[in-house]
Amino acid sequence: MDPHDPRHPSRGALRDGLLAGAVAGVLSGAPSTAWAIVAGQDPLAATRAAGSLLLPNETRRGRLLAGAAVAHTALSLGWATALAATLPSRHTTAAGAVAGLAIAALDLGLVGRRFPRIRELPVLPQVADHVAFGLVVGAVLTRVRSRRTSRP
Repeated sequence: MDPHDPRHPSRGALRDGLLAGAVAGVLSGAPSTAWAIVAGQDPLAATRAAGSLLLPNETRRGRLLAGAAVAHTALSLGWATALAATLPSRHTTAAGAVAGLAIAALDLGLVGRRFPRIRELPVLPQVADHVAFGLVVGAVLTRVRSRRTSRP
């Protein structure tokens, strides 16, 4: 099949990944945000920490929030596209959750420890965000894949 054909599997994975990443990117921060609110902590601390990925020496809140929007969008779309290309067609949501744990290990363990603001965040809520990300990506992929196969 021609890779430029819109029905080519890689095009579907890209399209599905971008959709899943957009949805998961919006929803996946709920666990850490809820945790911060319940614990009486700053609910934007994780957002500012994400901004420090692009602006490690920045202290201004507005710039860190803008940096976070760029960093989080790029990471969400990138990871979701990778998952769309690799997650199985069966048990996709469960596989997405497991993938979220693996992404957490990379994001928080390997990369995050190099950034003080990320290192300072409570770990479990951040892991929960990553699992939520994988779950949502898996759920969106399940839905779009089932719609595609149910069409005549």
